[in-house]
Amino acid sequence: MKKSRQDIGKLGETLAARYLKKQGFKIIETNYHCPLGEIDIIAQQKDCLVFIEVRTKTGSGFGSPEESVTRAKKKKMINTAYFYVKEYNCLQYNWRIDFIAVELDQNYKPSRIELFQNAISE
Repeated sequence: MKKSRQDIGKLGETLAARYLKKQGFKIIETNYHCPLGEIDIIAQQKDCLVFIEVRTKTGSGFGSPEESVTRAKKKKMINTAYFYVKEYNCLQYNWRIDFIAVELDQNYKPSRIELFQNAISE
């Protein structure tokens, strides 16, 4: 049965969160929304706050997950991260924006999950 783009995105975020936990990240929040945008996963790795964009693809049509993050999306993520840091008074923390690429096979099983640290910066 074919899944919707929304279902595929949710599945990718769930798989990414599991992957991050196995890598030693502590998940703080998922699907954070503010007036400036949305961040898929906010986590902590040691003393660093990590904002994570998850991109999930099925098949190789329309390019890789990495290619789907536009300049506008990067700018929106940076602004949203700044908003979060100020809203929750986290200015004392080191923070960065990571990216996770999730590729699913035709049975919606992960064929690749890859973390790119410091993937988005000004």
